[in-house]
Amino acid sequence: MLESISEEDTTIADRKQILFSNFLPALRSGDWSDIGGRLDMEDTHICISDLAKNFGHNVLGEDAISFYGVFDGHGGKGASQFVRDYLPNIIVEDDDFPLELEKVVTRSFVETDAAFAKSCSVDSALSSGTTALTAMIFGRSLLVANAGDCRAVVSRCGLAIEMSKDHRPCCVTERTRIDSVGGFVDDGYLNGQLGVSRALGDWHIKGLKEVEKGGPLSAEPELKLLRLTKEDEFLIIGSDGIWDVFRSQNAVDFARRRLQEHKNVKLCCKEIVDEAKRRGHRQLNNRHGLFSP
Repeated sequence: MLESISEEDTTIADRKQILFSNFLPALRSGDWSDIGGRLDMEDTHICISDLAKNFGHNVLGEDAISFYGVFDGHGGKGASQFVRDYLPNIIVEDDDFPLELEKVVTRSFVETDAAFAKSCSVDSALSSGTTALTAMIFGRSLLVANAGDCRAVVSRCGLAIEMSKDHRPCCVTERTRIDSVGGFVDDGYLNGQLGVSRALGDWHIKGLKEVEKGGPLSAEPELKLLRLTKEDEFLIIGSDGIWDVFRSQNAVDFARRRLQEHKNVKLCCKEIVDEAKRRGHRQLNNRHGLFSP
């Protein structure tokens, strides 16, 4: 949930201006995951209330940066767990952190992907892939980075604002990018093999990535920055198992009703995941949801 912290004892004329110019979000977060019908859980997530402090970095004069992420693994859990553990740390260790977060996050996704490739060359059992979506809240700003088909949606006075775009091979802009680097789309699959056009890992799949030349499967995230106001109520992050059965506005409506009933963020996460399972006809999908401010 996002709760306002604003000055008191102000004149009526100034109050509206203060609500927006001096607004700072107070954060609560919750999460829930479900393995669905699979034998192994390949998805994972992370919630860090103070990113710099969590890794022992002192950032003087800066607001705490909250970090949330959902990592939807495929072909094993090696990639999703590696990215979950490696990415936040490499972001903090970047020389430009926290002053140039957009550059830092983009660079860190790509560097994490390269580091995972090296790990796979040492231990081939790790070979797998993962989509990745992260959300960072600092001051009044929300920065979402996405590579894959997880999704982030903000509720602004009950209106769904999509903070990410699903990276599917048939998407026009993605298909153009894929064609430009010599890849192709076959029956909706990247090079006939993968249902997403951006992901970390998958180095073992021939033709998708090459260390020197790159390839049609990109690990570079797309970013979206939002200036938060008092009208912003909550953010939902979920893997594709959620969005297979929920439209963005439908998910916001569902969460809003539940929060009005009980104001329990973690319980709301569970209810979203349970409802996705109930609605879904693809019960073999892992379903993983993270609900944050």
